[in-house]
Amino acid sequence: MKKFLSSLFILSLLLVLLSACSQKEQEQQAATIAAEATPTEEPMAVRINGTGITLEEFQNEQLRIQDAQATTGEELSEEEQMNRILTELIGQVLLAQGANNAGYFVDDATLQSHVDDLIADIGGSDQLMAWLQANHYTEMSFRQTLRRQLAAAWMRDKITSEVPTSTEQVHARQILVSDESTANSIYQQLQAGADFETLAEQYDSLTGGDLGWFPRGYLYVKAVEDAAFSLSAGQYSTVIKSDYGYHIVQVMERSDNQPLSAEALHFMQEQAVQNWIDAQWATSTIDVLI
Repeated sequence: MKKFLSSLFILSLLLVLLSACSQKEQEQQAATIAAEATPTEEPMAVRINGTGITLEEFQNEQLRIQDAQATTGEELSEEEQMNRILTELIGQVLLAQGANNAGYFVDDATLQSHVDDLIADIGGSDQLMAWLQANHYTEMSFRQTLRRQLAAAWMRDKITSEVPTSTEQVHARQILVSDESTANSIYQQLQAGADFETLAEQYDSLTGGDLGWFPRGYLYVKAVEDAAFSLSAGQYSTVIKSDYGYHIVQVMERSDNQPLSAEALHFMQEQAVQNWIDAQWATSTIDVLI
């Protein structure tokens, strides 16, 4: 009887062990099937707040830059190419994300409408496909890029539309010479009562040194701009040194709300977009993986 019970115990134990092994094998098979069913993520070049730019897209952008260089003669090092591409792509993604956060999304109908317009402009579907191939796009990658660019363009338009068309400005002119001794001599003449406009025309017969109306942040030489905004109408500055030479600037007029010229408005709009991107960049999670 004891031998019979012992045999039953051993048989039961074997059944439990076999059951456990079978369950483990089933779990391993299920895990293998799940792994095979889950697509492997493409290699990424950069992630911006979780949005990935694939390595393939980045490499194709490199090819497009190299093609452009061959046409324009511009020469960029590999590092310069990478920096330009990353700056452009990250800026695009940030703008597109901003559009999405503002409630704007490029739906399939809108995307297809733009593709149809391109087909019409280029002369047919075959011509578009040839252009895509020549410019290192597949149809799918082009649609993805176009969708992102359309969203980014919407956000750019939103930012630029909020830039005021008039602002504080000064109307100024300058005398610019290449050496310090000449500049000091001109300043002494002004101090002695010489007419600024007459002297300015001597050194710039074409424009008389007229800088036109300009807002803050517009001039290349910040020191000249700062001096101009610190002066009252009719006043002139001391000699200002810059990489361009030696300046003396005189304010002709001032206004707290002067309409911007087309060039100045465009500059302010571009600056607003760049400031927006810089602010988003500073608070975003950006992982460069290349």
